[in-house]
Amino acid sequence: MIRETILTTTNAEGRLHITPIGIIADGDGWIIAPFRPSTTLDNLRAMPFAVANHTDDVRIFAGCLTGRHDWPTRASDNVPVPRLTGALAHTELAVVGVTEDEQRPRFQCAVVSRGVHAPFAGFNRAQAAVIEAAILVSRLHMLPREKIETEIRYLEAWTWLTEAIRAHYAGQTKSATSNRRLT
Repeated sequence: MIRETILTTTNAEGRLHITPIGIIADGDGWIIAPFRPSTTLDNLRAMPFAVANHTDDVRIFAGCLTGRHDWPTRASDNVPVPRLTGALAHTELAVVGVTEDEQRPRFQCAVVSRGVHAPFAGFNRAQAAVIEAAILVSRLHMLPREKIETEIRYLEAWTWLTEAIRAHYAGQTKSATSNRRLT
């Protein structure tokens, strides 16, 4: 199982890095497999701790991938890496082993502690679409353009629908679905 999270790491000087990443379930622990080169990879080598922040705020996923990295944090309880203030839950991790790989080294992590701060009701369809788009953006440098464009066509349909909603509430047009039912 891969869980999409917002990972916080720091370098040896304590400089914080916040990034979306899917972490891989590994028994009672987790595997973090950052691509080479990456700040996350460098940070885990310099400071072998991380916090997996579980959030339903998809703006953080999209924001981190579009240059918006300034999200409020607070000290974690048991590791020297901050956690997101607004996380619904967080898992503090310590690296206990590394499997080297030319493309994606795998950092095996033990759970140091967990914190639950608010209930998670799940992602709605709009949030799920943002997560899918964020994953595509994170792979722009790796996937062929044709693959990205094919996947984006599905997400472009979301823009059409949000434009229809805005127009409806602005009184600009009669809703396209006002006389139709979805079957």
